[in-house]
Amino acid sequence: MRVIFLTQYFPPETGAPQNRLFAMASGLQAQGARVTVLTAMPNYPDMRIQDGYRGKLYMREEMNGLEVHRAWLFVSRGKGILARLCNYFSFVVTAFIAGLFKLRKADVLLVESPPLFLGITAMLLARLKGAKLVFNVSDLWPESAVQLGLVTNRWMIKASTWLEELCYRKAALITGQTQGIVRNISGRFPRKQVLWVPNGVDFAALAEAGAEPASGFREKLGIGTNDLVLAYTGIIGHAQGLETVLEAAAKLRGRKDIHFILMGDGPEKEKLLDLKKQLDPVQVHFVDRVPRKELLGLMRSIDAVVVPLRRNDLFLGAIPSKIFEALALGKPVVLGVDGEARQLFIMEGQAGLFFTPEDVGALAQAAIQYADDRPLLGEHGANGQRYVREHFDRQRITEKFRNALEQLT
Repeated sequence: MRVIFLTQYFPPETGAPQNRLFAMASGLQAQGARVTVLTAMPNYPDMRIQDGYRGKLYMREEMNGLEVHRAWLFVSRGKGILARLCNYFSFVVTAFIAGLFKLRKADVLLVESPPLFLGITAMLLARLKGAKLVFNVSDLWPESAVQLGLVTNRWMIKASTWLEELCYRKAALITGQTQGIVRNISGRFPRKQVLWVPNGVDFAALAEAGAEPASGFREKLGIGTNDLVLAYTGIIGHAQGLETVLEAAAKLRGRKDIHFILMGDGPEKEKLLDLKKQLDPVQVHFVDRVPRKELLGLMRSIDAVVVPLRRNDLFLGAIPSKIFEALALGKPVVLGVDGEARQLFIMEGQAGLFFTPEDVGALAQAAIQYADDRPLLGEHGANGQRYVREHFDRQRITEKFRNALEQLT
């Protein structure tokens, strides 16, 4: 079975979609498929094409046995809608040209959405390469952009909705990252096959990484060995509502044994750094992104992860990917996401504490509960590790996905 992955985001970029797609492609290849990836020059989240790729219109490389083709795209640090559209549509064009001339025939073409506009390229290339189209939805678009207030133009919303529905109609199979996404699409397109392909944990890769020792960050940041450390790792963006973490830390000024770490970069980081100055003294530590090996060392050294999102009905079906690996490492989650994530990891998995999204007092209380009840912290960590191994083993998820693809071909 020959499979093309079409995605704007792929390693060496860091982030949830990049890690998930790389793991899925590698897993399919390990199970006998021949996988080719068509992607962009790496630039996210810095919005600057990385060294080694800059100045090139096209290049081919091999990653973990995967054949990877890369095409140029427009990159700008501007945050306006025009800059984003130029970024998306430039890759729509260059990916089509690269795919047309560089890719061989295939049985399946899987496209990652968002960005939704890449569906245009996917539909054209799937037809030209004789491939069945698989439309993989990690975020409902334009619905999510509208609810977050990122897109307000009526014409753009209408055009995007038309494109979204066209992509679903043309797909031989639709896959969704969450059950909420699957229900949404199945409700609108009851005759289409929609498959839940959740994120998961590559336990073999974690084992190969070994017990990476602590990076010494506690000593560097002045955190005691017995202090409670709650960490957020990932994109520091609007949807996460990370000001809740800083305001909760401000409420906990008197608890010198409770610390928060915010690791990563993103468009909201400068704003949060300014907020920290206003609220000081608060025990919130900003840490830049580090290589994966160092990240595993840090993750093994913290006590729990904090996963917040803004209070929005859109996120009732969200499952932030950072939950999975943290639980696999035995770290419980302090979860500020209601809906599907709460049902799975708090109510069923008993793997952490829930706080109402954007509720500063509730987050502070959850931190106090873990600081004062270390046996509960350990119990939730063990529960989470067991739960993700039973339900979110990436190898089993990949086998299920491969079987679905083979049925198409």
